Amino acid sequence: MDEEIFNLQLRKFLKNVGVTSQREIEGAVRAGLEDGTLKGEETIRAKVTLSIETLGLSADIEGEINLA
Repeated sequence: MDEEIFNLQLRKFLKNVGVTSQREIEGAVRAGLEDGTLKGEETIRAKVTLSIETLGLSADIEGEINLA
């Protein structure tokens, strides 16, 4: 395995995950504010599941996002 190529590919993948996740969360929060599901003062719980079927990897990453 070429460590440099692996590292670059991993960073590229993680950047895509981060950008896409942020976009999706922002859209969902805005929609929640518009339809009244959210008031804008909440702390929302989030969970991401990372999986790589080939490696048998499944990891949940949980956290909180404060809106105010």
